[in-house]
This record gives sequence, C-alpha cells and structure tokens, in this order.
Amino acid sequence: MTLKLPRTLRLDPSDTFVFAQAAEPGEWAVTGTFLFLDGDPSRLTGKALTAFRSGFVGVRSLGFSTLVVVSEASEEERAQAEEHLAGHIHARFGAPDRESARAAAREELDVAASLCDLPVGSVVAMHRVETDGAIREDFRTLHHRPGIDRSHGRAFLFVEADADEPEEQADLVGLLRDTAAGG
Repeated sequence: MTLKLPRTLRLDPSDTFVFAQAAEPGEWAVTGTFLFLDGDPSRLTGKALTAFRSGFVGVRSLGFSTLVVVSEASEEERAQAEEHLAGHIHARFGAPDRESARAAAREELDVAASLCDLPVGSVVAMHRVETDGAIREDFRTLHHRPGIDRSHGRAFLFVEADADEPEEQADLVGLLRDTAAGG
C-alpha cells in the first residue's frame, strides 16, 4: 500500500505576503485546525484571518500554505512528520507528555492522509469557516483543463530569467495611490 500525504506547494511568493509565517515549500502538511480551537475565529483579522480561512500548516515550520499537493510518502517520512508535529504540540501547545503529543500528531496526519485519496500530483485548496461555534473545512481539488494551452489564460506566467538581468520591481501601493488620486 502506498502512503500519501499532502506537501506544501508554493507556486508564487504570495504565501510570504498573506501569512505572518509561510510554510517552506515541500513540507509535509496538515490542515492545522488545532491552531484555532482555543481562540475566537470571529475576532481574527488580517494575516491571522487569512491563515484561518485558507492555511494548511507545515509540520516542520508551523507556517501556512494556501495549497498542498498530494505526494507519496514512505513510512519513515510519515514517522518523521509525526515527530516534528509532536514536538510542536508538546513544546508549544502544552501536551502533557510526548506520547500524548504523538497521539495528537498521528491524528492530524491521519486527517491529512484522508484528503489524499486522489492521484499523486493533485493540488488541493481549503476554505475554513466558523459557524455557530463549530469550525468547518471544505476542500477542493484544482485541475488543469485538458486541451488548454497552459501558457494562455493564466494570471501569471513564470519564465526563467538570466541572473545578470536587472530584477523588475513594482510599487503596488504607489500604483494604487496614483490610481485613487486619478493619476
């Protein structure tokens, strides 16, 4: 039997802007709902609200990722992911002992694995909401439409640039200010 777990996926740098801490690309991931159980999601704002609404959690960094990709995992990789997450649960979230932390990490990884009943390479996004004191997560799989040229109709197209070319930078705030001012 092949094990599958989600890995964080970073298609562009947006996660580094929308989350207070972005997960590293390629980390094993869990939904991370446990991070929000002791708080009041209705009081969240800004980056914390974005993390609540759409952030998967990397098990090493506890950073957030908007997307995950279904990936094959070995037993050893799953065990390492469990140990990393258990370490955080014990040290940062007050699990009474390491074995309790491992049990909680194992449960989080089981939930994450249940999302991976999809072909390897499938990309998954999440939308999390709080309604009447309960947190609900909805997941969707993002698919490439067959027959569509992947270089057309995209919001972004990534191309490799030579290292000696000057890096282009855009002042988005300044552009918005100019637009609002009628400039």
